[in-house]
Amino acid sequence: MFAKLLFLYCSLVILASGLAAIRMRNPVHSVLMVLLLFFHMAGLYLLLGAEFLAAVQVIVYAGAILVLYLFVLFLVSLKEELRLGRFVDSAWLGMVLAGGIGAGLLYILPLFVPGRRGQWPPELVRQVTHTKALGQEMYSTFILPFEIAGLILLIAVIGGLVLARKDKEAEQ
Repeated sequence: MFAKLLFLYCSLVILASGLAAIRMRNPVHSVLMVLLLFFHMAGLYLLLGAEFLAAVQVIVYAGAILVLYLFVLFLVSLKEELRLGRFVDSAWLGMVLAGGIGAGLLYILPLFVPGRRGQWPPELVRQVTHTKALGQEMYSTFILPFEIAGLILLIAVIGGLVLARKDKEAEQ
């Protein structure tokens, strides 16, 4: 009973803070709402028994990614950004589009069929711990996608450095 109430609490806070992050005009307040969202997602991971994912959620997302967001906010001129108008003249159009996408997802949801079961039954995962099972699966079965993701991130970092370098040369 407690787990169901905690799940309901976390899921409601995730939905409310996600909507608040989108609706707020102040970017710093939006980042704080996203921080609240990330902590409650870590709570959901703890409910699922995935302690490693909860720790990664807090360390990587709530720590590193939100610090990156804050640095971007500090670099952007907020006074100019807050004076900008809306992207779309009608807020109702956005709500209708969001409702259509939500209805499409609800239509597709019953068509979902779970895939084949993996080689890690819950008993074996409990025996070797979640972190070890995740590491063995990631570095054996999924090593190629893991390496491709690493290369994509490396290219993104190099691209960011090149863009930052060009901006410094243009100022001089």
